[in-house]
Amino acid sequence: MIRRTPTFVLAPAFALVLLSGCGREGGSPAPAVAGPEAMQPGTVAAPVALQDVIETKPDYIVGISYPQGIGKHPMLAQALQAYAESARADLMQAVAGLKGSKPTAPYDLSLQFTGLVDTPRIVAAAADGSSYTGGAHGNPLVQRFVWLPQRNEMLGSQQLIVDASGWKTVSDYCREQLMTALSQQLDEDALEGDERAQALRSGSRMIDDGTAPAAANFTRFEPVMNADGSIRALRFVFPPAQVGPYSDGTRTVDVPAQVLVPLVAPDYKPLFRAG
Repeated sequence: MIRRTPTFVLAPAFALVLLSGCGREGGSPAPAVAGPEAMQPGTVAAPVALQDVIETKPDYIVGISYPQGIGKHPMLAQALQAYAESARADLMQAVAGLKGSKPTAPYDLSLQFTGLVDTPRIVAAAADGSSYTGGAHGNPLVQRFVWLPQRNEMLGSQQLIVDASGWKTVSDYCREQLMTALSQQLDEDALEGDERAQALRSGSRMIDDGTAPAAANFTRFEPVMNADGSIRALRFVFPPAQVGPYSDGTRTVDVPAQVLVPLVAPDYKPLFRAG
């Protein structure tokens, strides 16, 4: 199953931040921010109290929101906070580069964390937003965090599937779903002849590159749960421009448990239930 979501998913309170990041010229690379792969299993963390941030200055705007209750999982809360602080540090570095000059439009950071799953075995959260530091549009901020309370560790793609051949199976499944969606989109756009062939070649190339069989291309995923608290699928999340044009926004593909269970490392197989 494949889904397409808007490029940015933002709470209404931060709509101003989104509007300030639209309709500009040029471009800049997305900031490098810490993700779940950086967390070490078994690390003990002190409680973290997360507070929403709304800050408006003449040259920049910051809006960050956290889900309620996430602080009961200190390591997960710490990971979310580190992600937000890294994104904010990149924004402030860009602001410092202005050297007091006023930008055409304020630089901004808009970041919303959302709780996705909260069970005794699995807790998951999403980060979605954008950072604008000049250019035609904001840089997407898209990350997923899967915390395993009973193991006291963050689950990353490199731990989930350790055999490189396993990522070939995931890659093939995602590519098939994305290619089907691309073909359907071209049908809806009523493209024909050379125009369709060119769009198909371009789209196929982006899909091939973005789903190449390596853990690094599948670091963002969220569990889709059964009623009994087991995982029935993993939803792999592809930020704007990874498997399609930036304008297509974030894309997702649900890979069912029956495909994943033979590939998953033994320690994590009990988290899944196919069928």
